[in-house]
Amino acid sequence: MTPILVRPIREQVDHDRVIRQLEAKWRRNRGRYAVASNVGSENKAPVRVGGQSLYPDLIVMNTEGAKRLHALVEVETAESVNHLEAMAQWARFAKARGEFHLYVPANKSDIATRLAKKMGINVSEVWSYYPVGEEIRFSMMYRSPSAERAAVKRKATAAERTAVARRRAMKKKQTKKKAVKKKAVKKKAVKKKAVKKKAVKKKAVKKKVAKKAVKKKAGKKKVVKKKSGRR
Repeated sequence: MTPILVRPIREQVDHDRVIRQLEAKWRRNRGRYAVASNVGSENKAPVRVGGQSLYPDLIVMNTEGAKRLHALVEVETAESVNHLEAMAQWARFAKARGEFHLYVPANKSDIATRLAKKMGINVSEVWSYYPVGEEIRFSMMYRSPSAERAAVKRKATAAERTAVARRRAMKKKQTKKKAVKKKAVKKKAVKKKAVKKKAVKKKAVKKKVAKKAVKKKAGKKKVVKKKSGRR
């Protein structure tokens, strides 16, 4: 969300960089989520919470089953982890139907967690971020009991989905194997039938030739006999 304070340019650049990396991270979840972002001063993607239009840094929607809000994500910098920001933004985001994920610099995670608890703000997850070279790394520092239960449920559902997909793939493989085997048996039967037919045909031809030869021989014998009678 566009901060209520003016950040130093360097902090704003880091802030936007974290948002873009998180957006890419959510999009890599095998198409399970649709992500919309509000980077810098852009307010393109609103979400309705308690009759108000809010603009968090990221809006994550479920794409599987009923399309509903999965989480609102807010990224803070060292300057914006304070009582005023928590009251003006965190408290509102926490009232959304989905989860509320808060990302803060590594040295501010304890302060952010304590501040949220003190103000009774229901933060689902608190993450710390820190640069490692050109990359930003993330580490979960807190997860609420309800978010933990939801994560376990999602994990079980994902495992079940994987098992079902595996069973389907195995069944498909077996069906394919059976079809190939059936085809091979059919091919063998056809080949056997063709060989048998050829053998029968050959035998018939041989029999015909033999019959013809016998007939010819008998005819020749008859002619010789006739000639002998004349003498």
